[in-house]
Amino acid sequence: MGYKGRDVEVSMLEQGLCLVVACDSCGAIGEKKLDLLKVPHPLVGQLTARVALMEVLCTGAVPRVMTVAISSEPEPTGRQILNGVRQELETAGFKDLSLVISTEKNFVPSQTGLGIGVTGSCRINDLRIAGSGPGDGVYCLGIPRVGQEVAKAPASSIIGTAQIRELLAQPDIHDIVPVGSRGILAEARELACHTHSRFIPDASMEVDLNKSAGPSTCALFTCAPETVPQIQGNLPLFRVGSLVGS
Repeated sequence: MGYKGRDVEVSMLEQGLCLVVACDSCGAIGEKKLDLLKVPHPLVGQLTARVALMEVLCTGAVPRVMTVAISSEPEPTGRQILNGVRQELETAGFKDLSLVISTEKNFVPSQTGLGIGVTGSCRINDLRIAGSGPGDGVYCLGIPRVGQEVAKAPASSIIGTAQIRELLAQPDIHDIVPVGSRGILAEARELACHTHSRFIPDASMEVDLNKSAGPSTCALFTCAPETVPQIQGNLPLFRVGSLVGS
């Protein structure tokens, strides 16, 4: 059981438990000579870790271990990336999460590469997967940002684990899906597919539904139209469409 085509998979265990595994990768983004987007290495670690954490959290699981595969030398790049990873873990409330770390010790690459995986667990009955259905509205918290838009944006304008926790605390919210490089429309259609529904976008939209959201700078969620929650903070919240019977 899982979300095929997404960066998260669910594996059923015995006694009503399951593992949830998510991953995210980042390449050619950093401070190295051949990087295509120049941003500080700590930010690379921070945002890549955030994506994998949010994918697991959105399913209702609790992160248990994180793998950090750094395709760069341990010093200084590896250390700088890990500083960002640890900063994100502390912000997210997982300061003591177990880390499995690997760096490139044979060569000094000229381009940054990073892969982060998170394994979590939860009871099957607590999974927040495929709980949507026809009649639900589809809403977006935050806006898609990519490239330099992310680097230049205030931290408070990008969704993080605090907002995901706030959404999870709302019993009327059914599914929560971080939006990645495929954009809002692709994620909404994927969600509809897993809930035996069709996604119908609203007629008038001020946001490009096909735009990449980079390191998951926004997230979709579903709920009945009459139960749209109030979310703290300044992140924009807008409706993008609805689910109808397939």
